[in-house]
This record gives sequence, C-alpha cells and structure tokens, in this order.
Amino acid sequence: MSDVFISYARSTEAQARQIGEALRALGYGVWRDDELPAHRAYAEVIEERLREAKAVVVVWSTEAVKSQWVRAEADAAREAGTLVQLRVDGANPPMPFNQIQCADMNGWSGDSAHPGWRKVAESVASLIGGGAAATAASLASAPRAKPQLSICVLPFANMSGDPEQEYFSDGISEDIITDLSKVSALFVIARNTAFTFKGKAVEVPEVAGKLKVSHVLEGSVRKAGNRVRITAQLIDGATGGHVWADRYDRDLDDIFALQDEISEAIVAALKLKLLPEEKKAIETRGTDNADAYDLYLMARQHGWVGNDGDPRQNEAVIRLCDKAIEIDPAYARAWALIGTAQAKLRFRFGRGDLDGSAAIEKALALDPDLAEAHAAKARILRSEGRYDEAWEEARIALRLDPECFEANNAAASLCFSQGRIADAIPFYEKAAALMETYVNTPALLMTCYKALGDAEGATRAARMTLDRAEAVLAQDRSNGMAMGYGVGALAVLGETDRCRDWIRRALLIDPDNQTMRYDFACALGAHLGNIDGALDLLGPHLAQVTRADLEWTKVDPDMDPLRDDPRFQAMIAEAEARLATPEAAATAAR
Repeated sequence: MSDVFISYARSTEAQARQIGEALRALGYGVWRDDELPAHRAYAEVIEERLREAKAVVVVWSTEAVKSQWVRAEADAAREAGTLVQLRVDGANPPMPFNQIQCADMNGWSGDSAHPGWRKVAESVASLIGGGAAATAASLASAPRAKPQLSICVLPFANMSGDPEQEYFSDGISEDIITDLSKVSALFVIARNTAFTFKGKAVEVPEVAGKLKVSHVLEGSVRKAGNRVRITAQLIDGATGGHVWADRYDRDLDDIFALQDEISEAIVAALKLKLLPEEKKAIETRGTDNADAYDLYLMARQHGWVGNDGDPRQNEAVIRLCDKAIEIDPAYARAWALIGTAQAKLRFRFGRGDLDGSAAIEKALALDPDLAEAHAAKARILRSEGRYDEAWEEARIALRLDPECFEANNAAASLCFSQGRIADAIPFYEKAAALMETYVNTPALLMTCYKALGDAEGATRAARMTLDRAEAVLAQDRSNGMAMGYGVGALAVLGETDRCRDWIRRALLIDPDNQTMRYDFACALGAHLGNIDGALDLLGPHLAQVTRADLEWTKVDPDMDPLRDDPRFQAMIAEAEARLATPEAAATAAR
C-alpha cells in the first residue's frame, strides 16, 4: 500500500513524476498509474489504490480540469478527506474543488523552499500523520494555514405529518446545500454524504468529528396548504452550542426568498463575506414560481421512487412537468425531466409517438449549462447506438456538475452498454450514493461486481439494493421495480426461499410488468442456476422488447448463463427479425 496517490492528466506527466520523486525523497510511498500491473483491470487497480491512499495529490492543469477521470479521483478523495490540490499551468480547479485550498506550483523546479511545494508537503504530512521524519523537521517552522470554515447540512426533517411531503423537505435541504456551495470561503459536505444521516438520531459533535467540519446545520420543514414553516439551527461542531437559529413562517410563494434569506443568514453567522457574484449565484433559480417548483420536485421524486417497469410512472412525471411549464414555460429543469420521461417511454415501452429530444433541446436552449439536460441527451444518444456523441454529452454533464445523479448514472449506463463493466462501477457507486432512494443503481452495481468475480462488492451492493427495495415496498407493496431488484439481491445474498416467494407473489400482483420479469430471469439464471425458469420468464419480455432493451440484453452479464441455450438464441433471433421489419423501424424513428 502506498501513502500517496497522484492524479494527473497526460499533458502533465513530467510534473507528476517530479512531484512523486520529491515526495519519495521525503520518505513516502508514492503511486502513479504508470505502475499498473498487466494482469489486472485498469479501473479496478485505480479504485483500490485510491481507496488505500492516505493522501491523494491532484495535479490540476488545463487538461485535468476537462478529464472525467481526474475529477472522479479528486471527488473520491474529497469525500474521503484525503485530497491535496495543486496547479501547474495556472488552471483553476473546477467546482466544487475551487472551494478548497490549492497550492500554486507555477515556477517550481524541485525547490523545497517554493511556497507552493511547502503547502503540498505540509498537507501530505498532516494527512499521513507521522510521515517521514525529514518532512516533519523541514516543516516544523512553516506557517500553518488558517483552518477553513466547513459545514454539513443535515437533511431537514419532514414535519408535515405526511410522508408524501418528503420530496419537499428533501428539496429544501438540497437547495441550501447548493446555495452554500457557491460561497468560496466555505467548504460544504456533498449531498450524498449529508443524506447518509437522513432519518437517524445523531449527535452533532459526533457528525462534525466524523466529517471533520466546523459547523452543522439542522432543521425541519412543515408544509400545509400554501403555508410553509422552516426552522434552522447552525451548531458549532466542537461544542454543540447554537451559533444561530431562527424560525420562518411564510406563504409558499415566498419559498425562494426564504431560502436566500436562510443561506445569507448562515454566511453572516459564520462572519463570512459574500461576494457580489456569489450573492447573485445564490439568488439565481431555475424558476421564480413556487407552484412550478413544487410540481417539479414532486415529479422528480415520483421518477426516482416510482415503479420503473410501469409506463404510468413516466406518464405521471410528464403530466406534473407539463403543468410546471404551463405555469413557467422557461423552467429548463422541468423540460429536461419531460424529455427524460418521454425517452423512457420510447426506448423501454415502444412509444414511437414520443421522442424526448425536442424537450431536451428546449431545456438546453433555456439553460446550456444544465447538467441534467446533457445527461438526458446522452441517454437518448446511447439508446440510439450513437456512443461517441453520447459520451461527449456525458462528459459535458460531469464537467458542469460532478455531483449530478443523472450525469453519473448516464455515464454508468454508457459504460455498461459498451460492455465496459469495470469502468461502469465508479459511476454506479457515485450515482448510488447521490440518490439513496433509487433502487436501480445499486442493483446494477451488484451485477457489475458479480460479473467481475468480486463477491464482497456484490454482497455489499446486494444489501444496499435489498434495503432500498424493502423501503419502497413498505410504501407500495405492488411496486414491480422494487420486487424485481429485490429478488436479485436476495439471490446474491443466498436467501433462495425468500427469493422464490417474492417471485411467486410478484407475478400474481403485477404479471404484465416486463421489466420485473426480466429482473427475475436475471436472478434465476445468473444467481440460482435455474436456466429453464429464467427462459420461461424471459420469453414474453423478448417477444415485445424494444431495440434499445434488446441491445442491453446482449451485453448484460446476467444473461451470460443463458447465451448458449438454443431457446435463448431463438428468442434473440425472433426479436431481431421482428425489429427489422419496416413497421418496427418506422415506429422507432417517429
């Protein structure tokens, strides 16, 4: 295991090598990707080394800022608390890394007295904790950087007495995290980390110590009719004492002004100066209409926890967003969500009358920097087999917002569709962490780990999948999506009796859910060795499968145990023949 992992783009390989040699001279073990073993997968080794490193030194350059891999490695290090940043050609780190100290290494040629190098060496020594004796001695007299203020926004509690209002309290929490992330002098814990504490009784000092933050914000939301009450408390992480607290009772129409007020009150309580451009960024919203905002949040939540195998889920999303854009025609996020739902209906349910492209292009015309819209476009291009164009859109989405669930999920699906299973894992991991209610991503993560022979990873993903599936089914016992993915998880976990019982009950409750039947076939064939049972379930699905889903079936590792079976081969051939007819081609093109 190496102490230091160095992340860089190819154009700065010489500088990365020099930095590595300088760190080795101080007594550290250093690893760069020029030491990859020939017998192991690239992504697997990178992930392992990244996870094991005590310090991750990210070399930002013009090329690195554009690299999805450098950004992904930097993001993993940021979450783990091992990130050390430096820049070598004047390039500034992208968001959100521009909120974290970054050493300027311009003009460095190995000089230990260079201020940028001293900052890097000091940070590495602090992270590794004891490092080399030479490092401690050389830095004993170095001035310590002033600790940066940092905050974790815990998910606000839904006090409405109605679980259906959960989407609204979550939306408020997410917006406050986003707003505070725009303040350059404040480090904000990412949403996916903050939401791991959702619904848990926590002690603030314990949270602050675990996340190494100076402050914690907690609060609650009560929404009733056209009124909303928000309470918020800013707490000192070290003492547990209140720094600031307030309660707001407002009309729902004032929700945006209220969010701005809360964010600015926190900044003031922390005695930070809000720059004019930061204030402007905080006050910039996708819509100024509270009703449109509420409808969008409701549609988004429905899309994430609804029954993914039922076309009515996407139809409901479209209806909600249609109403939102009727109220505010310039609401780009609502347009993007319409395009995503329409594309699902086209590519998964054969709705040739819907495309999704027009709505997504409308979203991009309104907001060219909307990561969700670029991610949605990537998914459409991927479903049409236009992989190079899809990757370009996915890269744009990840560059615009590395914390975007849709962007990471789109990149993961692209890798999976091209048979790059190992490359899909980091994206699925990130997507699963970003959206803790979505069952699809950990289920596909389970498939990826199983395909690579990683039993530990598959088991961990299966437990995550089952927990989420059970949470969904507690609210809706007929949710075929949750039952389908839950069966796969039970199979991986070895709970075969429970697995078969779920299948029996699910087929009685929702016999026409073809997505669920496909997932059951995966569980029986890949995990339980029941090839005949898997083919019996798969037959009706392949008899009406769309082109996009057929292409997915061809690369899905869960189908591997079936591929040599004559029945499976005949089903695939029949599906190919059906989809090759002029009628099918015309439907897909509409």
